[in-house]
Amino acid sequence: MEYTHLSEFALRPGALTLWHPELAPGHTWTPDERPLTSVHVRHCQETDAGDTRPGRGRWIGTIFEMDAPFHAEQWRETVRLWHARHEGLRTTLETRADPEPQRLVCAVAAVTIADLPVPGITAPEVISEYLCDALESRLSPLVWPHCLLATVEHAETADFTVLVAADHSVMDAYSQAIVILELRTLYRSVTRGEPARESVTFGSAADFAALERTTAAALTTQCESVRLWQRFLDGSGGMLPRFEPAIAPGCTTDSALPQTSISRKLLSLDELEHIEMAVAARGHRLSVAVFTALAIAYRRTFGYISMRAIMPIATRPDLQWLESMGWFVNVVPLDLTLAPDLDLDSALETTRTELRRTKVANDATWTRALELLNCTDHPRFGISFLDIRVLPDYELVESLRGHTLRAESYSGDEVFFWVVRAADGLRLSTRFPAAFPTAEMDRFLGEFTRAIREFAIPAVPDVSRAPSSHVVNGRTPVVGNAPVPQLVSAPAQG
Repeated sequence: MEYTHLSEFALRPGALTLWHPELAPGHTWTPDERPLTSVHVRHCQETDAGDTRPGRGRWIGTIFEMDAPFHAEQWRETVRLWHARHEGLRTTLETRADPEPQRLVCAVAAVTIADLPVPGITAPEVISEYLCDALESRLSPLVWPHCLLATVEHAETADFTVLVAADHSVMDAYSQAIVILELRTLYRSVTRGEPARESVTFGSAADFAALERTTAAALTTQCESVRLWQRFLDGSGGMLPRFEPAIAPGCTTDSALPQTSISRKLLSLDELEHIEMAVAARGHRLSVAVFTALAIAYRRTFGYISMRAIMPIATRPDLQWLESMGWFVNVVPLDLTLAPDLDLDSALETTRTELRRTKVANDATWTRALELLNCTDHPRFGISFLDIRVLPDYELVESLRGHTLRAESYSGDEVFFWVVRAADGLRLSTRFPAAFPTAEMDRFLGEFTRAIREFAIPAVPDVSRAPSSHVVNGRTPVVGNAPVPQLVSAPAQG
């Protein structure tokens, strides 16, 4: 499963229709005393109510091909049942509430599904442009509906493509992945006249929010998790870390241009499985190898002794939220400082120790921790890893050409990596400032691929492949695997 822009998905031509929920006549929104999650509140407060394109750079989504004929009324019922099942999709907020937005909900019976056929737009590139414009204009955390769907009917193959797009407040990365099979299963039930599957795992996102806020309120500066964040911030002058090469002299923070996006397969399945076996023989999981290889590549490519970033993690603390639609994500600090000689076994052990150390912050709301530490900064360098095999029927998802989507970003200083152990090998997606040279990112990704291969291939000194020495912050950085006394630490950002 790739994580890409909509424009990068090979969409087939067809008849486009938009679908969105509406309140049925006679129904209204009801105030709900359950709070929004901490990150939801922050997300809303950072949104300009007067912005005519609130979804610009912010929406996320999923696209896949449904392996069944398209029937408009059966699809309408599928979308209605989906909203009925997930309270989060029937939730919005009162923005005038003080000191923070108040949750509003509507009843299951209040939701009807409206369709908007878009005649004359059938070519893939035109459909993509139309949808991107619509999603930037219509998706907002402040205005319901916070989720929109689209279908593209392919008459020549008697099937259709489905797009699900949402504001982040009602969908996270895990939701993006599991929605494919959920909608497929619902549609099959409707077309067969069968009742929709019931499960205790479709828990309310509002109930999770109440739990999260209670836990967040209990945090203090003396908590071990908050102290971990304090040490992390101390390492970068009280700010969250950056991908240092992208903010070096000469790189602008101008955000007028869309960020550069790269999505590629780095390793075939055969090669990846060989590496996985070798890593397991060393006593580690693939996730440890991935983060270690990233840190090694950061050292070899740019010369920094430490790779410091934030790491998004899933926070579905109970089975009741396993299949819920919502924003169940926390952020933890990651600080990888490998030994100068980059011995592979030592590096793997260092990474495993650091990943275990971050677990103390897993259930500590990151926004509240930063608030307690008087840090108003936002994440600018993040790394996420997902093993697709944790998802049910992941091979079926691949056969449906399932892709998770992100909006084009316009940040001038953010760099994010998403590494996926996919069904067909190791994939990596990244976005980074337009001003940062693509050749430099290619060099980094090449070193990352080289590093992860070394866990399975005995290391042999290869002077010819070592990057040429260059100066970072006035010092000579580490070159290749050789230890150099003048190791470069990432400078503090103020």
